[in-house]
Amino acid sequence: RRAGGLGCKSGTASDVCGATGSSADAISWCEWVSFCAAGASGAFCAATAAAVIESGGKATILDRDAERGPKTAARLGGSARFRLADVTDETDIASAIKEAIEAFGPISLVVSCAGVGTPGRIISRKGVLPLATYTNVIMINLVGSFNVMKASAEVMQTNDTDADGCRGLIVNTASVAGYEGQVGQVAYSSSKGGIIGLTLPAARDLAQFGIRVVTIAPGLFDTPMMGALPDDVQESLAKGTPFPQRLGTSEEYA
Repeated sequence: RRAGGLGCKSGTASDVCGATGSSADAISWCEWVSFCAAGASGAFCAATAAAVIESGGKATILDRDAERGPKTAARLGGSARFRLADVTDETDIASAIKEAIEAFGPISLVVSCAGVGTPGRIISRKGVLPLATYTNVIMINLVGSFNVMKASAEVMQTNDTDADGCRGLIVNTASVAGYEGQVGQVAYSSSKGGIIGLTLPAARDLAQFGIRVVTIAPGLFDTPMMGALPDDVQESLAKGTPFPQRLGTSEEYA
């Protein structure tokens, strides 16, 4: 499922400001893309960064993982850079965005994938779900996405426009759990449902500045979060997918 606003397509990096969809247009557009990804040492944003760089763009990856983040940037080559950052820190993210512009030029594409999936029932054998556990998920997944979005929009509003008057695209990542949460997903589903609800008003708010906002709500994907589950559980979940009966890949997200 995808949630978009104001008639804007959800899609790959080549669709940012109304590209026609041909490979030539995608490559031409990506040649001037400066891409910033939050949570980019994870599967989704790393794959998106790779796709942008492969088409001629540059990528700044933001993550609080000081071990995986630099490795991801190194694997992507000289057109990528890593910046240690906390999506819940307003000042830190604003500084990280400005540094990205200094390094690679104006940012025209931002993808937010930073997130945690801490499970927990409201009441379980361990007792009542601690408020701190719930709040942490909301802060990273929902508040973090908003924080990255507003900091990005602030700098995007001064970008040059294309023929359609577009200055940039912000892509947030929700989840099918935002629509149909399962047992033990109260915090995760709340955060992803919040991102879904944020999409349309954000798109309407930023339309006057030529900034598009879309949200992708993935189903079951082969990510590190999914990889933490036992193999038999992953297999069972994959079989529950109507067609094809497998987990999605990060490249399909990108």
